[in-house]
Amino acid sequence: MKKYIISINSTVIEVLRKLNDLPSLQTIFVVDKSEKVIGTLTDGDIRRGLIKGLTLEDSLEKFIFKNFSFLSEGEDDFSKLKEFRERKLKAVPLLNKKQQLLKIYNFTEIKSILPIDAVIMAGGEGVRLRPLTETTPKPLLKVGNKEIIAYNFDRLYQYGITNQHITLNYLAEQIIDYCSNYNPNINFNTVLEPELLGTAGALSLIEDYKNDTILLMNSDLLTNIDYEDFYKTFIEKGVDMLVASIPYEVNLPYAVFEADNRNVKSLKEKPSFTYYANAGIYLFKKELLNLIPKGKVYNATDFMEDVIAKDMKLIHYPIRGYWLDIGKHKDFDKAQKDIAHINWD
Repeated sequence: MKKYIISINSTVIEVLRKLNDLPSLQTIFVVDKSEKVIGTLTDGDIRRGLIKGLTLEDSLEKFIFKNFSFLSEGEDDFSKLKEFRERKLKAVPLLNKKQQLLKIYNFTEIKSILPIDAVIMAGGEGVRLRPLTETTPKPLLKVGNKEIIAYNFDRLYQYGITNQHITLNYLAEQIIDYCSNYNPNINFNTVLEPELLGTAGALSLIEDYKNDTILLMNSDLLTNIDYEDFYKTFIEKGVDMLVASIPYEVNLPYAVFEADNRNVKSLKEKPSFTYYANAGIYLFKKELLNLIPKGKVYNATDFMEDVIAKDMKLIHYPIRGYWLDIGKHKDFDKAQKDIAHINWD
């Protein structure tokens, strides 16, 4: 964090040198002797000061912007981020109770800050993609120039979801090594399944969840889902579980009878029906983990059925963007063709 802060006793030239080393962020946080953040500085602040008649020898006190935006430690009000984005802020600091810098949210890299722990299921053998998966785990197969799982790492990180738990079994060492050399801003927690526990059973192996909301997803999905809107729907609807869905349209090539027993009442010419299929992305309250048995095979479908049986509230969320489950060779080939056209912004 030191490269982003500078003492109030520094010179303007020292600030400019630091800013020159931060081309993407272009914001320096000014601190007093107790490390309290007292203001920010950008190239624009210095330029405006010089136009007003200040010189390079003047104190930083005369240049700094003191009415800066920030988030406080423990604050989960992600709704503030809309205001920050509308104001085109490049960076917002997270401060502790002493107003000291804990973290910087760089809005040139992220879209939101969601209070969510993500669990990415990456333990499967990828049998349907053999021989590609004989020596490489499916999550590390490349689509375009990047591994499948990396698209999920990066998409989650875009929305400030930095606590990412990866459940592993098949060729686990390769994925562990991959995570160790990935983005240092992501808090990876790799969890080994002693045996495959289904699509939700490994949730019971994780003990250090940091947030009260958990997102569960498969590692072989390729999607640009808007996680902020997903979370916003979860909160606004007051549900216990929200399941992402994809529309599946069935077009019948014939006219269909609408009948009462055998008495035809009317004809519907070549009707179309839209169904919503499970997309393999689930958002739920942490307290629902009590439903998951320890060390037993347990699938996401079991999880949803138990939530329904307990008379808890479960609804689905239609994905409006791109979604593909890379399970078979034809899916893998489709991903290679689609990847250059997916909008990740």
